[in-house]
Amino acid sequence: MSLRACRQCNMITEEKICPNCRSSDLSEDYSGILIILDPDKSRIAEKLGLKREGLYALKVR
Repeated sequence: MSLRACRQCNMITEEKICPNCRSSDLSEDYSGILIILDPDKSRIAEKLGLKREGLYALKVR
């Protein structure tokens, strides 16, 4: 299992295309993980502009 983070929206996925923004620009080089369970009630999701629940990388290289 290889997790990759999208360079466009920072979502972490196992797929070859980001399920959030449909970008194929993914990287295995990322750090920090943020789990968003309810983006409507999360201040962190609001501050980062995240609209979907899921796993996100804090930094993608």
